[in-house]
This record gives sequence, structure tokens and C-alpha cells, in this order.
Amino acid sequence: MAQKPPSKQDLPPYFNIDPGFAAKRLAEPIETSRFAKAAAFAMRGRDDLAKRGYAPDGNKRLRKFSIWEITRYLIPVAAAHLRRVLKANPDLPQGEGEAGAKWFTLEEVMEIRDHFATEGASGKAYKSWRPEGLPAKVVAVANFKGGVGKTSTAAHLAMSAALDGYKVLVIDLDSQGSMTSILGGKVEDEWMTAFPLIARDFAKSLEAENEIRERAGQPPYPFDESLTEAMQVSPRNLVQKTHWPNIDLIGAQLNLYWAEFQVPVWRMQVRSWALWDALQNALDDGGLLDEYDIILLDTPPALGYLTINALAAADILLVPLGASFLEFDSTGRFFDMIYSTFASIEDGENRVRRRDGLPEMRFEWDAVRAIITRFDAGQQADLANVIQAYFGDFMTAYRQELTAMVGQAGEQVSGIYETDYRDFNRETYVRGRETFDGTWAEVKSLILGSWWRDQQMENAESEEA
Repeated sequence: MAQKPPSKQDLPPYFNIDPGFAAKRLAEPIETSRFAKAAAFAMRGRDDLAKRGYAPDGNKRLRKFSIWEITRYLIPVAAAHLRRVLKANPDLPQGEGEAGAKWFTLEEVMEIRDHFATEGASGKAYKSWRPEGLPAKVVAVANFKGGVGKTSTAAHLAMSAALDGYKVLVIDLDSQGSMTSILGGKVEDEWMTAFPLIARDFAKSLEAENEIRERAGQPPYPFDESLTEAMQVSPRNLVQKTHWPNIDLIGAQLNLYWAEFQVPVWRMQVRSWALWDALQNALDDGGLLDEYDIILLDTPPALGYLTINALAAADILLVPLGASFLEFDSTGRFFDMIYSTFASIEDGENRVRRRDGLPEMRFEWDAVRAIITRFDAGQQADLANVIQAYFGDFMTAYRQELTAMVGQAGEQVSGIYETDYRDFNRETYVRGRETFDGTWAEVKSLILGSWWRDQQMENAESEEA
């Protein structure tokens, strides 16, 4: 029996499209100026959405923390014991609220933590370890695949470290500025971003090159106004406070991307300029490595000059990826590009160094870890295990699970640590926190381990001397 042809209702939507009707639905051809209009509307919408979670005055405020949160997540004491200590020490912050429902600012939590570190049980670690005399650890979060949870992971690492008592500097190198929005930063133009730090490094290299040319009787290279201005910029001039008392920010905005075009121009002018060291030099010269405990670099989704600077400055590289074939494939290509890029730099530099009788250079990282984000154990366990097997010791054992709480927090342009747990079922809040608490535990272990190793090496060198 012959089958009836499908009815119009049964056909897929791409059949029987009338070209004339389709043409009537089109607007006039789009000119360049239309993009400006779309961008303006998007900017207005962005500002409106970004203000969700802001105070009425337009500034972000960090919420307060309850005794339940403090004793569960921040200070390892029983709630009843904390109440007794507060009662016995009226000079300590007493919080706001009645009876057991007391709420404290993070500054107050840190003051109470300091008290326990001095007066508490001798066998307990109330404050996170930080060796004296050693510089901050620089952690870069990078992958050239977008949508892998890079900025979300970096933001929550900054907040986790801050809650743990560390002083954190976040440098947003992504011109999309998502990290800057999360931390409530305000950036007028590229001169409030990392761009002048790179420009300043080139300007210093140009000055040195001109001294050589002058001695050789050659005319100097021109020094334009932007380079002159960059020479006056200190890294501290770019640092802005956030609503977190121990998180500072060097923000980003769209014009930061100009660095990707300007850097190769500068490099062509002065071939001896080590462009990959610009950010590292800024951190060293500006004293930021001594001022902070942890410096977090959020990179753009590309292996451009900004990312190369971040990777060269990093002690620890964290590479987020989803448990999918495409993201696994892309991350493998990312590692290959890192290898080819940095091996090429090493080869080029070392040819010159060998010629001049200088020791060779090489890039080193304390640790590199890929971490699976947005993990769905019910759907992705097999593929995640395969990825784990191939990447081996480059992978964290921990997998950052997908949670609806992250999406809800994102709607408010906030991190999960900034959301009030009373807005959720408590179990939902606990699960959401555990997602990033586990990530922080993995990264903190790398930081502490590398600090300890550095300390042992320093002690050994002191004994030899």
C-alpha cells in the first residue's frame, strides 16, 4: 500500500519557504552605522543588568556572613564556642542581629579569625599558611576555547582565596571585561587597563635601544606621546578597590584589545624587546608581588599577546574545559600552541645568548592543571574519564559540577559566595558552594605546595652560602 505524502503540518519547517514572503520580512540592507546603534542599545542593557545586585547608590556591596557560615566555612570552631568567645571578648566585633542570628562583615570575620589565630587552640590552623619573604603566586586561568567557564572559575577562585584570608589582585586581560563587571570595576578607557603596563615596558626597551643607537652615532627612534605617557604610569595607579575588602582589580574594557594590534608594531620597531616579559616586569617593578598573596590573571579566549604575557608571568596555569570531544580537542590544540609558541621564543633567545656567552633561558611553571567544568556526572562520566586518561597528571582529579545556583548567581552578575544563602534552599546553597570550594582546594594545594618547595630551596641556598 502506497504511503500518503506528509501533510503540511508534518513537514519540517525548512520546506516550502516562499522566497517572496521571505524577502518581505527583510529590512533594508544593513549599513555599518547600524552596528553602532546595536552596540549602544547593548551598552544600555548591559548597564541595567549589571546593576542587579548593586546597592541603590550604584555601588556593589558585599553581603554579611552568618555565624552558621562562619563556623562552617571560614573559622574551624563550633558555633556555640564562637558565641562564648564573642561574649567573653566584647572588644571583638559582635555582629548585627539578635541572639544566635548574628551577621558579620568580612572585615569583622577576619578580625575574629586573627583573634583565634593568637588565642585559640595551638594545634589548629585558623589562618591559611603564607610563607614570609616569598613573592605572591601568580595564577593564570586560560584556554582559547570560549564558554568553558574560564572567567567564572577565575572569579570564584579570587573570592575563595579572599574568604580564606589571602590578599588577592585580579588582573582582567579579557577585553570583554566580564571579570571587571563581576567585581564591580569601572574602567573608562584602555589607560586604566593593563595596556599602559605593556606600553611602559616597550618604552623602557625603546629608551635602552636609543642609548645604543646614540653611542653608535645613529638617530634615535621616535618617542610618541603615548609612550611618554606610559612611562609615567605605575601599576599601583591602575589598581582599584572592589566591594571585597581583600580583592583589588586591574580592570579591562573593549579598547584593551588594541594591544593585540599595537604589540607587533612595537616589536617590529625594536626586535630586541622581550614582549612576553612585559607583564612580569610590571609585577616585579611595581612591587605587586610583595603587596599581594595571590595574583589571578583572567585571559582572553585566544593565544594572543595578552595571553602570552599572562602565561609567561604565571607560576601556575589552570585550564578549564568541558567534558566534550570538541573542548578536549580544542584544549589539546591549545597545549600544542603553547608549546610551539614558547619553544620558538626559547630557541630564538637562546641562539643569541649562546652567541654572546650568556646562560640559556627557559620558561617554567610550578604546575599546570586542566580542570573539567560544568560537569554532569550522569551524562559525561565516561568521556571525562577518557580525557583524564589522556591528559594524565595535567588533570585535576576534581571535576567542577554543573549547578543551577551558578546560573542564578550569574543573572545577578555575582559569584555564588556573594549570594545570600537565604535566597536558596540550604541544601542547594551547600551543593553550589561545594562546586567551587573543591576547585579552590585543588588550586590552593598547588599554591601551598609550590610555596613550600620555594621555601625549601631558599633555605638550602642560605645554608650553602
